[in-house]
Formats: sequence, structure tokens, C-alpha cells
Amino acid sequence: MPLRQRLENLPVGRKVLVALLALLATVLLVANLAFISAAYWISQESVAPQALHTLSRLIASPALSTDALSSPQAAKALLKRLDDYAPLRAAMIYDANGQSLAQLQRGAKLGLPMRVEEVESWRHQEFRINQLVELPQPEGPPGHLLLVASSELPGVFYTGTLTASGVILALSVLFGLIVSRQVRRLIIRPIRRLEELSRQVTREENYALRARRGNADEIGNLADAFNTMLIRIEAREQQLKRARDDAQQAFDQAQHLAEETRHSNRKLELEVQVRSKIEKKLTGFQKYLNSIIDSMPSALIALDEQLYVTQWNQEASSLSGTRLDEALNQPIFLAFEPLKPFLPQLKRTVEQHKVEKIERVTWGQPEHQRHFALTFYPLTGSSGRGVVIRIDDITQRLNLEDMMVQSEKMLSVGGLAAGMAHEINNPLGAILHNVQNIRRRLSPELEKNREEAEKAGICLTAIDRYLNAREIPRLLDGIQQAGNRAAKIVTHMLSFSRRSDRQLAPCHLPALVDQAVEIASNDFDLTDSFDFKSLRIQREFEADLPAVPATANELEQVLLNLLKNAAQAIHQRGDNDQPGQITLRVRLVAPWVEIQVEDNGIGMPERVRKRIFEPFFTTKEVGQGTGLGLSVSYFIITNNHKGQMEAHSTPGQGTCFTVRLPLSSPHSETGL
Repeated sequence: MPLRQRLENLPVGRKVLVALLALLATVLLVANLAFISAAYWISQESVAPQALHTLSRLIASPALSTDALSSPQAAKALLKRLDDYAPLRAAMIYDANGQSLAQLQRGAKLGLPMRVEEVESWRHQEFRINQLVELPQPEGPPGHLLLVASSELPGVFYTGTLTASGVILALSVLFGLIVSRQVRRLIIRPIRRLEELSRQVTREENYALRARRGNADEIGNLADAFNTMLIRIEAREQQLKRARDDAQQAFDQAQHLAEETRHSNRKLELEVQVRSKIEKKLTGFQKYLNSIIDSMPSALIALDEQLYVTQWNQEASSLSGTRLDEALNQPIFLAFEPLKPFLPQLKRTVEQHKVEKIERVTWGQPEHQRHFALTFYPLTGSSGRGVVIRIDDITQRLNLEDMMVQSEKMLSVGGLAAGMAHEINNPLGAILHNVQNIRRRLSPELEKNREEAEKAGICLTAIDRYLNAREIPRLLDGIQQAGNRAAKIVTHMLSFSRRSDRQLAPCHLPALVDQAVEIASNDFDLTDSFDFKSLRIQREFEADLPAVPATANELEQVLLNLLKNAAQAIHQRGDNDQPGQITLRVRLVAPWVEIQVEDNGIGMPERVRKRIFEPFFTTKEVGQGTGLGLSVSYFIITNNHKGQMEAHSTPGQGTCFTVRLPLSSPHSETGL
């Protein structure tokens, strides 16, 4: 039972006592709070500042200040003498240069400023009483002393407060007992006598009893009113007795008629109950079927023989944009316009009672296309023929199938890349080693070369002139450059085929993205034919993103590849009216954290988009790209981090790469 209701149900006397006790408690609480507040205000606004002022004048004397500023040990010794001073909370001595020389703190450590220039800004954040005093020196600039007063009151204050409160409480209890005794004598006892009399009248039904008037107050007036009520009840009781006898005769006559009417009504009630139960069951069954149909993830549409809509669930409404009340009794090509090309199949389903299936249709704008599977089922029954249309969204299934195919390609090509890299490495190493040996053995600077030339009777200087005339060094440079490029391709192939065994560590993705942008702006403008710094970088980072388990340098490599591709796509645009922009997004899409790199470059057609993650596939000219950047990035995300990577592009508008990383480490989930 709530407290308010319990108070309302208390007797009158107890209500008066409770109100009196509440008043006394309130007065006591307000008095104590006022006393404590006044004492605290006096201590903080008068006593503490005066104490600090007196203490600062004593320490600021030339003798003490000169000695205190002579060394940190002297400053500490001076502050140690103040340790027993109760109103002092903390102190700091600054030398002539404004640096902290020594400090004293009592209790929890305060964040005192370490330089005298910081004291003014520190005061705006500190609520305690403080004072900054100059410490003069005979020669040179003065030092400074910072004193901070304690905000605590002395223990005697609390003892005095508790004693005063106890005395006030004892006097209040004594006064309450005296008042309660008088309340019981003047109020409670007369009310109880009147209560006992009313119970006696109710119990005995004796309306001839009368209450004693008592005092000439509200209770006495209540007793007079109670007596008047008893007199009137006694008169009406006699009238009711006569009327009861007359009514008994009429009741006996009406009872016979009521018995006959009751029998007839019972039959009608049974019939109404049966019909109501049947209607409720039918209505409930209809609602149950409608809820089942509406909860289906597929769009379900029922048509009659003339292809008019007879049933329409919520998924069909959201897919078509047409509400149920607008779609009912409408032709299907008006209610759901994208189904208009399939009218022949619908008619064939109705006429031939044959299921028709359309494996895949694509609806929506190019940038927001969705794929659906259509199934037409024939409908037969007592109500006539018709057809049921089921529309399933297969967009996610197709995306998963594409990702599975891409993953299988990566795994198979990864094994092939490892084998090719090892086979190419040996002859490639021999080529580069022999080119280096040819340069060394043609050099006139080596003693061994000069000795062999003298034995053969030839001049190395003449041979060197001949080689330069025939551009042999340039040919050797070409061989070495081609070999280094091939070695770089082999390195990429090996990194693509290796399985990363590095330990994943929590990474803050916004900071990692900013670091990749900084590296890209310092590197690409030196190595490529465009300026990365001229591009506009727009960041859309969600706040309070959790850390993601990852390998930071590998993610940085992926981001650098995506930023470089975005910058190159923007550089290849023919129209330079619109400024180049790269949009970077980092957001939480549970259970993933999603990174998006979107550009407004030239975009790419669908046939190119499907192959961009294949190793050695590139649209660049020969010598400008190996076709391994995106494939290695895809391998890092999907294999090393168990994430997802995909690309969406529109020719002429731009490309958006999406990288999804799991919030939890894949090793922790598998128990490794």
C-alpha cells in the first residue's frame, strides 16, 4: 500500500500527531542547515582569507623569503614548518624565474600550477580560497608564494552542531508528548465515543439511542447532527416497514412473470452466445491469417481471374509504394506497375494452372538497384480461379554468391601466385646478379680488370668508350630496371599468397584513416603526375567508435591503395569544372565497423567492376600498374581480418569502396 494511502487511512488523532512531528522535524532540519551554512560561510569568507593574509605577511618578510628562495631544500623546510597549520590545504613556492621550487599538499593531491604564469588561469577553475604573495629579495626579481585554504570545517563545529541538534530534538519530543496528551483528551476520546455509538446503532439497529453532546465545539455539533439523523432514520424506518409489506405482495406477483420471462431469455442468450463465438472465431482466424501473410518477408499478392487485386500484404505495400486500401480491387498493372511486363505469364498461370517462375528481375535506380525472384502460383477454389504472386528479394543472396566466387578465385590464384613467384625468383636473381657482375668486370677502377686487360693486350679505356658509343650501359640499365620491376611483381605475388599470422591489436580507425591520408598527400604528388593535395578530403566519422582488432600496417596499405586509385580516377576525368573530392566515412554497422572511400572520378563499367579484385587485372597502360594492388587489399581484408570488401561504381559519377571489419577478433571467436 502506498505511503500516502496509509497516511490517509490513519485515525484523526494520529494524523494530527504525524503532522506535528513532521513540522518539528522540518524546523529542526532547517535550523541545523542554516547554522551549518552560516558557520561555513563565515569560515570560508572571513576566517580562511584572514588566516591566509596573516600567514602570507609573516612568510613575505625579507629574511624568510630570501632564505626560502635560496634553494629547494630551504623552500621545503619553510613549507614543512607550515604543515601543522590546520586552515592550510596546500602551498607552492616559485623562484624568481616563475618555476616551481617546492610544494606542500595535505590530503588528496591538488593539481597546482607549475609556473607562476599559470596561476591566474588555474584560479578560474579552483573553488578554494587562495592567495598569491610576492617574496621579495634584496637583489633581482621577487619570488612568489601560493597559499590554498582548506575547505573543511573543524571537528568542534560538527560536535557543537550535533549537541545543539540533540537538545532541540529532546525539547521537541517533550513538547510533542504534552500536545499529544491534550489532543487525545479533547479530540480523540469524544470522536471514539461517537464512533462506538454509531457501531452500536448499526449492530443493534436501535435508532432510539442518543449521543452525549459534550463540549460546544465541532465534535459537539457533530453529536447533535448524529442525534438528528437518528431521529429521522427512526421515522423513515417505520415508513419503510409499511411500504415493505405492500411491496412484498407486488413482488410475489412479479416473480411468477419474471420466471417465465427468464426461461425465454435463457434460450435467446444461448443462441446469441453461439453466434458470437462463431463470429469471434472467424474474425480471429482471419486476423491470424492476415498477420501471417503480413509477417512474411516476401511480397504476397492475390489476384482474381481478371487479375484484380484481392489480397495485399505489408511487404507488397513497401515494395510498390501502394497502400492496401488503394490496391484492393485494382488491376495489378496499376497497383504494381513493374509487374506489367509479366501479364502474359500471369494469364497463362490462371488458364493452364501452371506455376511460372522468373529467376531474376532488377528494379530501382542504377545506384540503388535490387534484384528479385518472381513466382506465380495458380489459385483454385469455390470462390473461383486466380493467381498468387510471390516476390522474393534476392539482392543479398546474389551479393553473397559474388563474394563466394571472388573468395574462391582469390584462394586458387593465391596458390598459383606462390608457385609462380618461387619459380621466377631463381632465374630473376641470376639475371640481376649477372648484370651487376658485368658492370663490375667492365669497370676500369678494379685492379683485377686492369691486370686481365694487360694480359690480353687490350685497353679498358678504349673498351669503355666503345661500350658508351654503342649505348651498352643504357641497355644494362634497361635489363636491371626490368629485373627490378619483375622482382617487385614477385614480391607482390608472395605477399598475396602468404597467410598472415600477425597478432591483431585494437586499432582506432579514424586515426588510422587520417594517417593514411597524410602519407598519401606526402607521397603521391612526388611519384605520380597529379597533386593529391589539390583534392578536397571530406571526413564523415561517427563519434565514440569502438576499437577494432586489426593489423595497423596492413590496413594502412589497403587505405593507401584505395586513396591512390581514387586520386587517379579523379585525375583521369575530362571535365575539370567540378573539383576533385574524396569522401571518407567510418561508421558502426553492427556487427561491423565500416570504412568507405568514395570519389567523384570517372567511375567504371560493370564488366570492369566485377574483375577489379582479380590478380594482374588492370586497366592501366603497360608499365604503370601490376594489377595486384586491389587483389592484395582484398586478400588482407577477407583472409587476414575475416572482413568484407566490395565496390560500387557508376560510370561518369564515381566509385565507392566499402571495407567492413568485425568488431570481435576472429581468433577469439574460434577459441584459438
